[in-house]
Amino acid sequence: MELQENYKHEKWQEKLLKTRSIIISGEITQALAEKITAQLLILQEMGDQPIRLYINSQGGHVEAGDTIHDMIRFIKPRVIVIGTGWVASAGITIYLAADKEDRYSLPNTRYMIHQPLGGVHGQATDIQIEADEIIKVRSRINKLISERTGQTLERVEKDTRRNYWLDVQEAKEYGIVHQIITAHSELPAL
Repeated sequence: MELQENYKHEKWQEKLLKTRSIIISGEITQALAEKITAQLLILQEMGDQPIRLYINSQGGHVEAGDTIHDMIRFIKPRVIVIGTGWVASAGITIYLAADKEDRYSLPNTRYMIHQPLGGVHGQATDIQIEADEIIKVRSRINKLISERTGQTLERVEKDTRRNYWLDVQEAKEYGIVHQIITAHSELPAL
């Protein structure tokens, strides 16, 4: 039964790739980053036409999100992102990889930015090393959000001290979302 489900999953993924579409759904993990990286590279080899990336994610592993973000920026084809459901945490990092005019959202999508989370145990020096690293990551992510949204770094630092939720209209005003859409026909043609 599991083999049959995997086959069905691979078949619909293959169909999506033929339409130059990728779906990110659920937790951002290293395994997901590897899969999305491979899909982006495959689509780049298939041509320069734009790629559509649908995101519905609560976030996850910071570095996995960074991997996908960097790959979107690295490849030649334009990547159009469509937020659906919720786009939070590491999902925001991925979403913001697209150029501003290529960031779309469905009307009921929610967005959330915050500082990175970490859990550490061990000797005091090891805990301090990890805490220092989390502070560096927080600073880098805040700078990225500021640059990609047009918000001041001070505003982003204030907003990310805690979970900062935005509905789709607030996300548009913040500079995260470019356009709210309700129909597939509102997306740019591939």
